[in-house]
Amino acid sequence: MSNLGLFHTGVSLLALGSGTYAFWRDGEINLRNTLGKTYLATMLIASLTAFGIFKHGFGVGHVLTIVTLAILAVGVLATYTNWLGRVKQYVETVSLSASYLMLMVFTTTETLTRLPAGHPVASSPDAPLLGVVRLGLLLAFAWGLSVQLRRVPTVAKQSL
Repeated sequence: MSNLGLFHTGVSLLALGSGTYAFWRDGEINLRNTLGKTYLATMLIASLTAFGIFKHGFGVGHVLTIVTLAILAVGVLATYTNWLGRVKQYVETVSLSASYLMLMVFTTTETLTRLPAGHPVASSPDAPLLGVVRLGLLLAFAWGLSVQLRRVPTVAKQSL
């Protein structure tokens, strides 16, 4: 693995850890606190360094990374501007949770196509097993997002 690949992996693990801890501690990724800002910074660095480690021309990985950056941008705009009015908190919640979903898709794909070394669980990013894993991630995302969105009116009223 290249130095950039090692750096990317380390930063991605920090994003994974800070996002997971934010969900556990706060029930959401909140860019107004240090943990949320850590998540955002590490996600941005991980996403940008991903462009330097893709091995096969422009492809799905590039597109998904661009989508991830766009989702993060929407989350940041929702957090720090008032252009969305009353739906601001909902857009922020959906965007930041979706960015975490994207991180999990990348993480599980990379992990299952590389480990254990020499005999990875999945033979390629297109392996049927990864489809099942992604479906599980999508279901977990839908459940977690529904829990978060039910909390939004309460959280929004408390912050007024």
